Amino acid sequence: MASRPGAVLVASGGATLLALFVFTAPLSIVPAVAGGLGAGAVATSWILSSMSLGLAVALLPAGAVGDDFGRRRVFVAGAVVTAVGSVLCAVAPGPLTFIAGRVVEGLGGAALIACGLAVLGPAFPDAAGRGRATGLWGACLGAGIAIGPLAGAALDHDWRVLYVVITALSFGVAVLGWVLLEESVSARARTVDLPGALLLGGGLAALLAALTEGRQGWTSPLELTLIAAAVVLLAAFFVHQNASGGGMLDLTLFRRPALVSATTGAFVAGAGVTALMAFLCTMLENGLALSPLPAALVVLAWSATSVVSALLTRRLPATLSGGARLSAGLVVVAVGLVPLAFVTPGSGAASLLPGLVIAGLGTGVVNASLGREAVASVPPHRTGMGSGINNTSRYVGAALGVTVVSVLAVHGSPAALTAGWNTAVLVGIAISLVGAAAIAASAARANRAWWPARPSRRRPRRRGW
Repeated sequence: MASRPGAVLVASGGATLLALFVFTAPLSIVPAVAGGLGAGAVATSWILSSMSLGLAVALLPAGAVGDDFGRRRVFVAGAVVTAVGSVLCAVAPGPLTFIAGRVVEGLGGAALIACGLAVLGPAFPDAAGRGRATGLWGACLGAGIAIGPLAGAALDHDWRVLYVVITALSFGVAVLGWVLLEESVSARARTVDLPGALLLGGGLAALLAALTEGRQGWTSPLELTLIAAAVVLLAAFFVHQNASGGGMLDLTLFRRPALVSATTGAFVAGAGVTALMAFLCTMLENGLALSPLPAALVVLAWSATSVVSALLTRRLPATLSGGARLSAGLVVVAVGLVPLAFVTPGSGAASLLPGLVIAGLGTGVVNASLGREAVASVPPHRTGMGSGINNTSRYVGAALGVTVVSVLAVHGSPAALTAGWNTAVLVGIAISLVGAAAIAASAARANRAWWPARPSRRRPRRRGW
């Protein structure tokens, strides 16, 4: 693997770009997709959230299985599964088939993201090279987010063609991974923690289903059952991992402050800025009466800036810790979100651009830093697990954040929608600042814990005779 770092970076970046492209492509055309499928309010919520379900359920298992059975195998399989899900979306006669296809796309995308990031660790063992590689990885992540809504808006008139294109691209990435990547596995004995995978998958599926269904109300028997199932299954998962020594999730890794900071940063980025940007096209179309393509171009101010920022992150001083980068990036994100909290139906799209650019600068730093910390904060044989932990936190956070935004901002009139959006932005600002403070405090505690004690300057007390 280490002899072909450039090839590894091409495959990793291409896979990450594809996965985020697939994730964001329908965000600008949700009304067109829902209308074409005859979807009601509940089904429309699932159209928006279904890929997040697949991602959250499969990211950690895909990373762990890749570590033990081959990252290239899981990578290629993920691209093929993404293609299968896209075919289901392209031919879907109704919302149920389309939602199932999006879940399958999420399962495949999880393998691409988890193993696409994990292969960078062995390929770039030195800190400087890894910093450059993860900066490019973060840029590809931002590029996928930028291109997806534009492609969706361009094919608004025939969105099924979009999924034909995604199918072809997915098979292309499968070939790319097979040709460019060399197989890499950990030195551990091969194991499959099937009970752990089932408990984690069932618990996260119940949690995300509860969040999606909760947008219609939180007191129905179905909602309460899903919440209870999520609590029981996730608790059982952690008990099982503790007893089994961490086949799917090694809990001892969380003794590492860098991993705790990265996991916190990923969750906060997902619940804050990622969730708001996922809903921004809907707000622009329904609140400011923009058509899909202009709305996608407005969002591009944020996502394109994040691409450039992620590339430039490698120029930050090497002495600046990952925690410091994450904390500073989240503060910049919060500053950029402030102008977005004062929208009215009469606001022009141009008034949002300065804030989106500033938020994009912070997002790029966060994306690149998270990519670096995900592989640097765990042992080399656990890079797939580290990637899975990081990205699972991001997409669970995004699912929670999108639910909060939807509950606050989905109202009848444009005035009510924009007022709800403003409240959601204030929540996103608070989440970003609290996350930045928590990461900074964690980094400070870690520094104190590892800093050698200073010798006392007090003179020893003289004893009398």
